[in-house]
Amino acid sequence: MSAKPCNIMLFGVGAFTQSMLRILKEAGANVSTYLNRDYGHYGPMQEGKTFYKLYYPNPCELLKQEQIDFIIPMSIDWALQEWTEEFKSLNIPILCPTGEAYMIERERDYSQKVCERFDVPFAKSYVARNKFEAEEILRQHPAPYVIKNTFCSPTSPVHTIVSETIEQTRHWLNHVDYKEGVFLQKYMGRDEVGHIAFVSNGKIYSLVTNQEYKRAFDGNLGIVAGAPLGGLVEWDPEDKYGIAKALLHPLLPWFKETNFHGPIQVTAIWHEHRWQVLEFNIRLGVTSGPLILRMMKNPIEVLQHIVNNRDAKIELNGDRRFGCSVTLAGYGYPYTQLTPPRLSVEVLEPFDCDVWWNEVDADLKGNIATSGQGANRIADVAALGHSIDEALTIAYRNIKKMRCPGSYYRTDIGKTMWPPIYE
Repeated sequence: MSAKPCNIMLFGVGAFTQSMLRILKEAGANVSTYLNRDYGHYGPMQEGKTFYKLYYPNPCELLKQEQIDFIIPMSIDWALQEWTEEFKSLNIPILCPTGEAYMIERERDYSQKVCERFDVPFAKSYVARNKFEAEEILRQHPAPYVIKNTFCSPTSPVHTIVSETIEQTRHWLNHVDYKEGVFLQKYMGRDEVGHIAFVSNGKIYSLVTNQEYKRAFDGNLGIVAGAPLGGLVEWDPEDKYGIAKALLHPLLPWFKETNFHGPIQVTAIWHEHRWQVLEFNIRLGVTSGPLILRMMKNPIEVLQHIVNNRDAKIELNGDRRFGCSVTLAGYGYPYTQLTPPRLSVEVLEPFDCDVWWNEVDADLKGNIATSGQGANRIADVAALGHSIDEALTIAYRNIKKMRCPGSYYRTDIGKTMWPPIYE
């Protein structure tokens, strides 16, 4: 008798969710989605059953009804809902650390203190409760600062503002919302890089080193967008660049102490002759997650082991060690306050790599158009290759097969910020 298929539910919307659903479905899972936003429904609806939060404000009964084996959340706000405690009582595994372990992403100052405790270099940062405290920090410790939220959440009143001079910092301090305070992190340049690993049963499993292209336009110009405009990953279980050795492995006692099991991404920068932490994330990345699952042999089995805090055997599926993701951005993005009309999205010829849909809809004839809910992202194109160049070639070949008025994409993925800069 064949084994019962695994029932996996994602909490999320858009291309990230669709991509994970498709890959897990192709691997043999029964997949479904709890749509926890009011946009980005089209992609997940192509892959399996969906349940919209408007009709299911509390997903707990749904989880029991669908006999869900484990959950993959798109963001960390699942732990901030009215139904969170009830959900925890169900003891359904989730691909996200819980309890104190959750705080390493949620509360930035907590992550800095954990690093200080274990002598892990962390970019010097300060918490300011109001504008007066922020200006006093700038006076006592003059430097350019990246202005971040103190508590990470999609609904945070502060989204990352990169100031590259003291004057820019001083100016922006007049225009941020201090409702939750601000986290001022010393600006150390643009050459940041990420490393993603799983932690399970007291062990660290390095997966990839990655780069996210967070600014809107070529040449790393424009503002930092709400999500990256592209990304690169390199399969890196050996920790080729030494990031995990410097910034994750010293935290192993803390991982064990907090019963941490799940994904961990450290965003780092080489500064003053060493790697330094900029921040941690406890989710598979928006641009990296689908590429990691595509690279991985037996992804369902691996995820089952991680969510249940067991030893895992993680292997590369084939020999395509590099991945590339490029976003087709819609009219006006990333300036989401704009409200362009619904615009047609044409697919000129069949794709020969993964393409995942973001904020689009389809009419009864199947014609795709942007949602009309503000300036938004249209699609993500994701490709694997034996080299970075091969992955880039495939991704760019396919993004040219879509056409939408006023849309654009970055043409310099892989030409800047890669490979990681370090001594």
